Amino acid sequence: MVPLPASGQRLDIEIDLSGDGAAVPILALREGTRERTGLILVPKGAAVPKLADLSEDPHPAVSGDMRQEIALRAVTPLVARPATAQPMVMLMGSMLPYQWTIDGRSWENRLPVEAKSGERVEMMFHNMSMMAHPMHLHGHTFQVIEVNGARFAGAVRDTVSVPPMGSVTVALDAGEAAPWMLHCHNMGHLATGMMTEFLVRA
Repeated sequence: MVPLPASGQRLDIEIDLSGDGAAVPILALREGTRERTGLILVPKGAAVPKLADLSEDPHPAVSGDMRQEIALRAVTPLVARPATAQPMVMLMGSMLPYQWTIDGRSWENRLPVEAKSGERVEMMFHNMSMMAHPMHLHGHTFQVIEVNGARFAGAVRDTVSVPPMGSVTVALDAGEAAPWMLHCHNMGHLATGMMTEFLVRA
């Protein structure tokens, strides 16, 4: 099983079904419960097994498990070059009151994260809350280069899960000059303020 830990996070997987005819289930597990759904890939003519509607174990509602993220490596990593901007983005909030912010600010009083077009940026997401936050950047892809202080050449993504009370650093080359949305992909968190701009200047 290859879990996708974050809302809105994607993973490209190549599956070879030409071998022994084994079924490959691709499942979606509801967060905090045992309910699941999905599909099953099988070679042509093979029997399609039926899977139970409930998994054996529940998926935790708040997961800080970063083992998969740390194990992944980019097939085509970023070209190595020094970063000229290293912003830290503080993820903050609580359940009571239900309010989530970036750098202590909601969308209405946001302070954009700034960069110049073409600049190499290493952006650290520092999570100061007890919830995981799937952070998504519009218009760009980035490479995960550090999790909780451990540096490595990780996967290329546009969304990365930041564990509770942990940190993830990503590297990217700032793209077209424009204001790009940067937000938590948990829609409840986004709606209450965990959203800002990545402002790229010419």
